[in-house]
Formats: sequence, C-alpha cells, structure tokens
Amino acid sequence: LEMLLTAVSLAVAAVPEALPAVVTISLALGAAAMVKQNALVRRLPAVETLGSVTYICSDKTGTLTLNRMTVESVWTPDGDTPALVHAVAACNDAEVSDDGEGQGDPTEVALVVYARDAPVGEAGSLPPRPPRVAEIPFDSERRRMLTVHQVAGTDASAPAGRPAYVAYAKGAPEALLQRCALSEDERREVDDQAQAMAASGLRELAAARRDLAQVPDELDEVEEAMTLLGLVGMLDPPRPEARDAVAECRTAGIVPVMITGDHPDTAHAIAERVGVAEHDHVAGDVLTGRDLVELDDDALSGRVLDARVYARVDPAQKIRIVSALQAEGQVAAMTGDGVNDAPALRQADIGVAMGKGGTDVARGASAMVLLDDNFATIVSAVREGRRIYDNIRRFVKYTLTSNAGEIWVMFLGPFLGFPLPLLPLQILWINLVTDGLPGLALAREPAEPTVMRRPPRPPDESIFAHGVTWHIGWVGLLIGGVSLAGLGWAYSSGAENWQTAVFTVLVLAQLGHSLAVRSETAPSFGRRFFSNPALLGAVVLTIGLQAIVVYVPWFQDIFRTQGLTTQQLGVCVGLALVVPLAVEIEKLLVRRGLLYDRVRSG
Repeated sequence: LEMLLTAVSLAVAAVPEALPAVVTISLALGAAAMVKQNALVRRLPAVETLGSVTYICSDKTGTLTLNRMTVESVWTPDGDTPALVHAVAACNDAEVSDDGEGQGDPTEVALVVYARDAPVGEAGSLPPRPPRVAEIPFDSERRRMLTVHQVAGTDASAPAGRPAYVAYAKGAPEALLQRCALSEDERREVDDQAQAMAASGLRELAAARRDLAQVPDELDEVEEAMTLLGLVGMLDPPRPEARDAVAECRTAGIVPVMITGDHPDTAHAIAERVGVAEHDHVAGDVLTGRDLVELDDDALSGRVLDARVYARVDPAQKIRIVSALQAEGQVAAMTGDGVNDAPALRQADIGVAMGKGGTDVARGASAMVLLDDNFATIVSAVREGRRIYDNIRRFVKYTLTSNAGEIWVMFLGPFLGFPLPLLPLQILWINLVTDGLPGLALAREPAEPTVMRRPPRPPDESIFAHGVTWHIGWVGLLIGGVSLAGLGWAYSSGAENWQTAVFTVLVLAQLGHSLAVRSETAPSFGRRFFSNPALLGAVVLTIGLQAIVVYVPWFQDIFRTQGLTTQQLGVCVGLALVVPLAVEIEKLLVRRGLLYDRVRSG
C-alpha cells in the first residue's frame, strides 16, 4: 500500500499540473498590464504571439504622426488665393467651433481652420458656406471629393450665361489634375510644385472649380474641364515618441513598415523623420499602390522584405502586403481603422485596430486595440509579450526541474541502500507548496533589460530551446543529489529525523532554484534581487509553512516529521544553497559564451 501511494504521489509530482493555471494567469496579468499602457488585448493568445512579431505594418496618420494637420504651404497658379480658400471651405464636411475645437476628418478640420483665419473678402473673414445641392463624397478609390453649391443671389431660373451653380472638388493631385483643363507647361509646373511639397514632408491636396448653369443628372460629368485653383500643403507632425519606438523596434530585430495613402515623396519624408526609412531612397524601399497592382504574388514576395514604405495604398491592398510577408515566413502585425481594413486585420498574425478613430468592424476583426492610436504602444505591447513568454519559460524550467529532483530522490534512494526517502504526503506537500506559490510569483517577474535587444522568437521554436532541456536535466539531478547527500549525512549519523532532513533540503533547494532561475543570463542576487517582491514574499511564506510542518506538533503528526536541531538545519541550508550557486555559475558561463554555444548546438 505504501509503495502504491508513493507511486501515485510521484506520478502527481511528475505532472506540472500548475502549468495551465500559470500560463493563463501570466497571459491575463500581461493583458492587464497592457491596458495600463493603452493596449487592449481582445484575445489572450495574442499576448504570447507578440513576442514573435518580425514586421509591424503601421498606418501613418495618427499612429506615427499626431493626426493634427495644419496648413503649411499654399500655391495658386494665378495668385487667386481667395478662390482657393472658398473652395477648400465649401468642399468640406468638418465643423470648427469658436474655441477651435474641430469635428470631422483632421484634414478637413485643418482646411476649415486655415480658411477661417485667411484674410479673404471685404470683411476680412470667410463668408458662410453656400447651400450644397449635390455631392460625391470622398472615397479611397476616387481619392477626391466633389460638392455642388447654389451661387448666392441666383436660383434655378437664372438668366442664360450667368452660372447658377458652382462645383468644387478637392483631392490628391494625381486624381484631380487629370480632370482639369491644363496645358503641358501648366501641368508640368503643377507637378513640380506638388513634388516640392511632397519632398518637404507635406501632404498635398489640389482644389478645382467649375461653373454650372444647371446640375446634370450624372455628377461625374461635372468633373471634366475643371479650373485648377491651386495646391495646399499640410503637415502632420510625427509623434515625439515615434522615433525612439521605431529605433527600439530595429534593435529588437523588428522591421517597422509605414502604410499610407499619401504621395510617395511625402510618405518617404515622414518615414525618414521617424526612422522607418533611410535618408536617401534605397532601391525597393518605397512601393506604391500602382506597383502592387502591377506585381503578381511571386514578384511581390521578392520585394516585400525590402519595402519600408507603401504609398498611395488603398485598404484592400493591405491584405496582399500581409500575405506576402507571411509567405516569406514573417510574423506580421497590421494596423487598421476602417471597415475595409477588417480582412487584413484578420489575415495578420496580430491585427491591431485603432481605439479612437477606428470602426467597430475593425475592432471586431482585431486581436488588439490601441486606445491611444500610438505606434509606441505597439512596441510596448511587443515588449510585454516577450516578458510573458520569458516568464512562462522560467516557470517550465523551474517546475520541471523541481519535479525531476523529487523523482531522482525517490528513484536513487533505494538503490543507494536507504529506506524510502519521502512519504507520499510529503511529496504532495512539496509539489503543492514549492511548485504553486513561487511558480505563480514567477509570472510577475519584470522584463530583463535585454528583452528588446534580441531578435524575435521563431513562432515554431520549442519552449525547451536554448538550453532549457539541458538545464532541467542537470539541475534536477543536482537537486536530487544534494537532497540525497542530506539523507546520507543524517541517516549515517543515526538521527531519527533523517526523513525530515531530506524533506527540508528538497524544499529549500527548490526555493533557491526559484530565485536563481529568474534570469537566463543576468545574476539574480545582485540589483535584480528585489525587483519581484511577489516572488520574495512567496519564498518567505513557503519557508514559514515548511517551518510550521517541521516544528509544530500537530503538523508533525500529520506529516510524520520531527524537529531539526540548529546544526541539522544549518547543514540543510548549506546543501540547498549549492543549487542556486551552481545555477549562477551556469549563467556566468553563458554570459562568457562558454556554455551558450554548446546549448545552441546541442
């Protein structure tokens, strides 16, 4: 019966039954920590996947930039600035209050603010918008917007030759200029001005006008032979923290990629400011939506690893970018905010939706939501994902090593001529106390300073890679060895409490190992010793519980223990300290490259 109970107890001890709980708690704690950093995780497995991200495909506006557009430059072909001001104010859906608060698209808000402050008209202020009678809203395919207004003081029965309506259009220069009546020289001049604005990092918009005697049934007919009024260059300043976040990405082996609907030169200028692109254009580092249309899947796969900026891209093309990266074995995170972004967010390994300006559809398709729409928040989430995975690895190393030590004690004890080293209840106590409390506390271990200075973890990499199996083997054998050494010393000296001695050595050795396993390379007993109060508290609590089991008579009867003398307790502590000391020597060899190469190759 005793052997049966011992076998069952060992079977229970060998199974890391706390692993599912620790993994779930680690992911939940990580998700809670991310919320404090403005990253809302909708699916817990995404927390762990973040540690494997190799590419972050980010929108520009609002994520890498502040999304606070301001008009910086204006150009008109004939110096008629008031006409341009009237156009951008009328062909606009935004509203700006007297205190400067805007409602609507940031680009349109910037245009309204500019028009409101521009000295136009006799009164020196912008007149009210003329009544709008028809419109074609802006969309990502047309890349322009058209509105038709009734001219003040006229109606539908206005005299012939006098325009009753005026149509205004604004949009990307490439989309609008082809609708304007321009000579080759005029078109070349406009292109040069647009290129100059784009090269300065400005987002350029063109505005045009056409007078109408009546509104046609097909509004598309209005967008012919329009008169170009000019160009407006707007600046969306990069977020102050964006450049540091991008630099941290690069250090961590993650490639940041910017996706925008802006002109390629504008996109590259902003990407250069935040560190996504190099100072000078590198062959293949900028791809446009037109390039994506012309490239087949094989050709795109050959260029996607070199591209750092995607310009004039519509949301439907994002899914091609993600698929091409995944075809090359990359783990991609993709940001998006619109309904059309949902397929790409689902396809990405980590879909990241915008919390401020994003749609419900985009948030529903994502694994994570940025509450502040900030690129730096994605980087913080990646750091947290790596920390959580490291903590899961720490727990696996710790609990399997502890279980191995118990098995070695029970297996080798009888072969060495000793009685049964531990009773079934003592085995279960060790398994409950030393695996449970310190194991859970390891989930609170802070990230190592080098966590963002190493390459991403391959998604198919085993959790036992990089020496975990080797560590479990030799440290488990060492724990069993020092415990049997305590057994041999107490048994040979004729002490009746020899079983309590091996029981105590095993508990203390596992607790020492929990303190040493907190880092794979850095010393755990230096400046990092107090970085995890939860673990220190768990170790102290476990030592207190073990003391109660050993010295309180009522528990002595239950666990069949006997009190240890001061000398015996000192020997037990000394033997147990061999384990953390040996682990620290292992880490020293790893830091010097003497053991790490062996672990990697074997």
